[in-house]
Amino acid sequence: MLYPELFKSLEQVRWNMETDIPWDQFDASKLTLEQAQTIKMNAITEWSALPATEMFLRDNRNDSDFCAFMSVWFFEEQKHSLVLMEYLRRFYPELVPTEEELDKVRFEFDPAPPLETLMLHFCGEIRLNHWYRCASDWHTEPVIKQIYKMISQDEARHGGAYLRYMKKALNEVGDAASSAFAKIGVLMASSRRTEKPLHPTNLHVNQALFPHDTIQSRLPDPAWLERWLDGQIKFDGVWEKKVVERILHNLSLLFEQSFATVQDLNRYRKEISSRMAAAALE
Repeated sequence: MLYPELFKSLEQVRWNMETDIPWDQFDASKLTLEQAQTIKMNAITEWSALPATEMFLRDNRNDSDFCAFMSVWFFEEQKHSLVLMEYLRRFYPELVPTEEELDKVRFEFDPAPPLETLMLHFCGEIRLNHWYRCASDWHTEPVIKQIYKMISQDEARHGGAYLRYMKKALNEVGDAASSAFAKIGVLMASSRRTEKPLHPTNLHVNQALFPHDTIQSRLPDPAWLERWLDGQIKFDGVWEKKVVERILHNLSLLFEQSFATVQDLNRYRKEISSRMAAAALE
């Protein structure tokens, strides 16, 4: 069971919202309306950890270890939303998200294969880590710069925890896990070929609600994410390359292979698929 060790390790590095945020260093002259609006959108997006947790608990009901870890993940993700809202409450109160705005991003996700979902969120944590690091660089107000840096570090640790559960799955179910992880890895590392950023909050998750079945589509400003990435924090090809390299690096360690490119990973995916097909015929 991984939960006790992960609980202990994450507990040791957990930051305190009252004592670890330098609230007294706030500089109003360095916070713009444009910047404050992006903080609001991120606060609402982080609130979507609530329906994601409900999905994880439903789809992993036979895995008590992973479901127990969700108590830690859910707490820390909701804390991200809370600290961003606290920042607005203190310094830009008219932009604090309403309960109605938060409720809109809580809706049921369709059931999905647990292994694919695990890999999707592993890649999502890597991407968020880089988005928030980039956002910290873009912001000019010192307190919010520090907040984004701290929550980016949380996202990196969450990715590491998900990777531990991926290793556990490889040991327990073998090629079925390898196939699921490689398939989603190819998708998430090929984001430069798509028109939108690939992250769990921007993927369709409820067919009955389509097209309003992504987290981003239910924000007060559904077009915000692309504008934030492309026009504001300038998450460019250099940053995207870092995301892809980190995904490939971690999968290289996971599979004990060497993936320098997405094409390398895709070839491995095909090898696993062929091996599974051959085993099914025996």
